[in-house]
Amino acid sequence: MTTVSNRSRPQTRRPGFARLLRAEWTKFRTVRGWVIGLAIAALVTVLLGLFSASGSQSSCGGPTDVCPAVPIGPGGEAVDDKFYFVHRSLQGDGSITVRLTSMTGQVRLPDATPGVRNVISKVEPWAKAGVMVKDGTRQGSAYAALMLTGAHGVRMQYNYTHDVAGGPGGVSRTSPRWLRLVRSGDDLTGYESADGSRWSKVGTARLAGLPATVRIGLFAASPGDLTVTQADLGGVVAASRFAQATGVFESVSVRGGTSGGAWSHDDLGATKEPDGTIHHPGGVVESGGTFTVTGVGDIAPRTDGMTIEKTLSGLPAGLIVVIVVAVVFITAEYRRGLIRTTLLASPGRGRVLAAKAVVLAALTFLAGLVAAGVTMPVGAHILRSNGNYILPVASLTQLRVVAGTAALVAVVAVLALALGTVFRRSAPAITTALVLVILPRILATTSVLPVDAARWLLRLTPAAGFAIQQSIPAYPQVTASFSPQAGWYPLPPWAGLAVCGGYAALALGLAVLLLRRRDA
Repeated sequence: MTTVSNRSRPQTRRPGFARLLRAEWTKFRTVRGWVIGLAIAALVTVLLGLFSASGSQSSCGGPTDVCPAVPIGPGGEAVDDKFYFVHRSLQGDGSITVRLTSMTGQVRLPDATPGVRNVISKVEPWAKAGVMVKDGTRQGSAYAALMLTGAHGVRMQYNYTHDVAGGPGGVSRTSPRWLRLVRSGDDLTGYESADGSRWSKVGTARLAGLPATVRIGLFAASPGDLTVTQADLGGVVAASRFAQATGVFESVSVRGGTSGGAWSHDDLGATKEPDGTIHHPGGVVESGGTFTVTGVGDIAPRTDGMTIEKTLSGLPAGLIVVIVVAVVFITAEYRRGLIRTTLLASPGRGRVLAAKAVVLAALTFLAGLVAAGVTMPVGAHILRSNGNYILPVASLTQLRVVAGTAALVAVVAVLALALGTVFRRSAPAITTALVLVILPRILATTSVLPVDAARWLLRLTPAAGFAIQQSIPAYPQVTASFSPQAGWYPLPPWAGLAVCGGYAALALGLAVLLLRRRDA
């Protein structure tokens, strides 16, 4: 009996993954049309973005126009810091305690009769009246405040972007709200009470670097009355009307090293007329220890203005080119019959597709990185040269927008590659990719769909990935129309990209399954 050694049998060895990567890279770079396609995708993104930026002009850009300075908060963000402040100096630690017995408001609507002011009684949901400790009276300076709002109960807010919820409900003379703000070094702690005896902690804010001497007192403010109506062809129309809030404070007690004597009054951020008078001034009436404070404006992060991602408006057009290149990267092999040769050289079909995906993702990420890295700073420079104000963001946020844009391009490319593998033909794969990625974004960000439908579209489709470009978050404590038509995405940046990545992963998994089961 003859025994045949296993060593004498021919062995089929799979090429290493590095060899597969090298092979796919060689395929891509030797097809001039694919390389040119990626270059065109990057160029289209850059040129359309810069063209859009050059066409955006601001009325403040002329040599005789002077735009008001935008306050910058402690975190470097643009802020609204406009309110009426009744205050004293506080040296070192101390506290302020008040009893708030009333909160009312007024809103001016369009005049029904010419010359007759149409003013109604209404308290805006984010109108606020309460107590505050602030690093001076400079707009944008650090602060912590404990307040009652129009419809969101007691809140503790600090340094513009932070908001902590307290107890719900409103206020009346028979049901007052006691507020107390205590300073201990850099820590500011807010308490609330229904009777002035039993206190509940709302929250603590740490304001690093707070000076020894600060301002402590009462304040009132109200953002404009925002009305959002549905447009005839979809989308929304937002309008803001003048509004003010008035708080009535009793039993005002300040402890610690205070200046004493008369209270100082400041209408922070008030807009002045050409003759120097204040447009829509706030005010205070003091009588027998009761302070009636009226104010307009808001203390919050600013969300209205140009954002850095506006420079990347050419990305959807660039993605269309990327989708075409990604699909053809696989369908060209099916069309020419080369896929059989590829799969014979490497029996591991899933590994072949994985290698294609890695090479394509790396190349498209690089193309997206170059496009975004060039467009954003150059486009921002053009916008500023045209007199536009761009809302400032941190360097890490700018990096996230650039790198996230590149990641989005890579994920969309992998999704298109997977669809090309599933359909094995270019036309249906390209069409499907455009319907999944580009079409939802167009429908959601133009005045075509109702706001809720647009939001769901940007939650449930791969177009959610565009959220990675959003540089300014939609703050819940800000009165604004955070609709997709206004450039706001319903998901956080990385969550949106994860949705798009999930689609790409599912499509790639389906492609691997079909590639293994079907004949080449």
